[in-house]
Amino acid sequence: MSVTGALAGLKVIDLSRVLGGPFAGQILGDHGAEVIKVEPPAGDETRGWGPPFHDGTAAYFEGLNRNKRAIALDLGRAEGREVLLRLLDGADVLLENFKVGTLEKWGLGYEEELAERFPRLIHCRVSGFGADGPLGALPGYDAILQAMGGIMSVNGSEETGATRVGLPVVDMATGLNAVIGIMMALVHRGATGRGQFVEAALYDSAVSLMHPHAPNFFRSGKMPKLTGNDHPNISPYSAYRTATRPVYLAVGNNGQFSRLCAEIGIPEVAQDARFATNADRVINRDALREVLEAALADKDGAEIGERLIRAGVPAGPIQSVGEALEHPHTVHRGMVVEVGDYRGLGAPAKPAATPASYRLPPPGFAEHREAVLREAGFSDAEIAALAESGIAPEVMG
Repeated sequence: MSVTGALAGLKVIDLSRVLGGPFAGQILGDHGAEVIKVEPPAGDETRGWGPPFHDGTAAYFEGLNRNKRAIALDLGRAEGREVLLRLLDGADVLLENFKVGTLEKWGLGYEEELAERFPRLIHCRVSGFGADGPLGALPGYDAILQAMGGIMSVNGSEETGATRVGLPVVDMATGLNAVIGIMMALVHRGATGRGQFVEAALYDSAVSLMHPHAPNFFRSGKMPKLTGNDHPNISPYSAYRTATRPVYLAVGNNGQFSRLCAEIGIPEVAQDARFATNADRVINRDALREVLEAALADKDGAEIGERLIRAGVPAGPIQSVGEALEHPHTVHRGMVVEVGDYRGLGAPAKPAATPASYRLPPPGFAEHREAVLREAGFSDAEIAALAESGIAPEVMG
């Protein structure tokens, strides 16, 4: 199979499970890296996070693990760790999200072992809280970090209270940060010839997402209030009722506000002293909502959303997941991809000369065991022995 992409030729050993690490590995694979997913004998637990399932594997797993070949290793046994070391020979990146201290306990710590044995290796760890600090080495989970990082405290309304964002935003941001860290380490290696340790912690990612609430707090000392769909600094910037579905308006300046008012038939409102500037509109946001929703009461949400954005007013109807995935622009942008009977979300980063490619569907458990081990120099007899001993099993334990 001919492999293209910006990362073609890069070899990644992905020991990670669940979300942040596998998401990072999938991004690397989409852009050409050879990614070998190494699962424990019991498998990545997200294989069971369903329904829905396909051939016994949950859709959740499928969404994070394409463009990878898969084997299973019992790294709790010394023989399994010896297999891993052979896989790491010639690898560029080790990606893992074990509990901090696990690899060190196994004699595979970066500073103690891997850096000296594989000086060009980039070791990226995805962790909950990082290795040090008051919460260092504790396990982390997306929803817990949404809570502790302040995200839930600014999401929701006074009626709902603090509310979890409806997707694993911290895990996914951490996966992206892991990829960014790996890319920077590759640049550094290109200049120095040496790899390095990269840490991407869920806690750090959660806190880093707190814009504009953090800068607002730094300047004012005031705690953000729950504002539902409203933006704390801008108005009109919220969801507004129409005759059919809600439309979201994101009006960032006076010119856009004037165009909005003209397009929905209330041009005089742009001259109302209560709404003259953004600061005025924020102070009087409740009164502005009444005026806007009265004007939108006979409008179709989908139609007015498209008409407004084509007129230069940031706006769009609130769509369901299915509507978003089936939208003609989603299709045009290649954001739904297919490999055989697998369908997944496309890569959002689109380098013109080295685009992403979708070569392998999400793997079955240990699907590529024999090929991966042979490429690492194992004989047929060794491969058979690894299966018989359970070190590199063929079926889920």
